Amino acid sequence: MNQLLELLQGDAKLSIRQLSVMLDETEENIQKAIQRYEKDGLIKGYHALINWERTETRHASALIELRITPKKDTGFDEIANRIVGFPEVQSVYLMSGGYDLAVFVTAKSMSDIAMFVMKRLSPIEGVLSTATHFILTRYKDGGVVFSDSEEIDERGSNLGD
Repeated sequence: MNQLLELLQGDAKLSIRQLSVMLDETEENIQKAIQRYEKDGLIKGYHALINWERTETRHASALIELRITPKKDTGFDEIANRIVGFPEVQSVYLMSGGYDLAVFVTAKSMSDIAMFVMKRLSPIEGVLSTATHFILTRYKDGGVVFSDSEEIDERGSNLGD
């Protein structure tokens, strides 16, 4: 049923009936599989992907890279689990390369993100350094293309050209 998971990841709004037709399965089997996946933690949630640039809501996002010293017994997990608890944090990833953790955050403004880094992330014991990269424009997110070929930017240029 990996196909079921792939279909749901692509469009979580597909109905049980649509999924059963697409997968040539009974609606009952599809419903049971989804319930099992939710119970077992394979499906962690459903959410809408919002293009905040088209709203009146103030919104800022950033990718923050952290170099950390892993704890002796818990490695990176202890610090990562602490960071996960902050409401500004959308995602946390352990990664290879020059930094250890990638943290995606959202707030009302870039200033709020800067204060979050200064007052909440940097003081955590084991955080050696941070690098904050503000998201200026999303072209594609979660597999969804955000650019609109008919959009005109503030200079009057067609963004699709």
